[in-house]
Amino acid sequence: MRLLVTRPEPDAARTARALRERGHDAVAAPLLRMEPIAAEFGGPFAAVVTTSANAARAIMSHARISELTALPLLAVGARSADAARAAGFVDVRSADGALPELVRLIAGEVQRGAQLLYLAGEDRAGDLAGDLARHGIAVETAVIYRVAAADALPGELAAVIQTLEGALHYSRRSAKTLLRLAERAGLLAPVLGLTHYCLSEEIARVLRAAGATRIHVSARPDETALLSLI
Repeated sequence: MRLLVTRPEPDAARTARALRERGHDAVAAPLLRMEPIAAEFGGPFAAVVTTSANAARAIMSHARISELTALPLLAVGARSADAARAAGFVDVRSADGALPELVRLIAGEVQRGAQLLYLAGEDRAGDLAGDLARHGIAVETAVIYRVAAADALPGELAAVIQTLEGALHYSRRSAKTLLRLAERAGLLAPVLGLTHYCLSEEIARVLRAAGATRIHVSARPDETALLSLI
């Protein structure tokens, strides 16, 4: 299949490579880009929490990185855990799931009364701090990155969009951006006609609302499960 990948780099290139290794033709056209934010936060903290690989990448250039990497880090999934290790964290534990699994992991690993640092993006789903407050665990949220959207479809994508068969979707934001830019370029119909592979039902709802009908949803919110759909 000829498949579209719109997630930010460096993940877009990695996913495209994984698809090609499976015999597919992948078109990587990132529509989002990660921009670090120089966040300030207090402390001391018992541990660090991340729900995105982008958070670990963004914190690498922070002035307090050496202080943070000495702490345990609790990640939502394998990809965010791998990014944390690449950033220098040694004691890394993964919930291997979504937000509910992460909350359960933290509640089982962290003592009541502890304070955690949540390295977060501007655009995030769920209420991690509220969920953990019910377990007696305090969370300071530090917004350390934002995701900026492209203003137009890349010219190379517009040129080949009619030849695509499917698209992979890793976030609501990327799905919404693809739909918006395709409509602006007069290419919404061929995009809606693709087979869409979604990391979650939440993403699938965005596509259904726009009129897409061929939609598959991953059984788990991880790339291995998503790629197994294809």
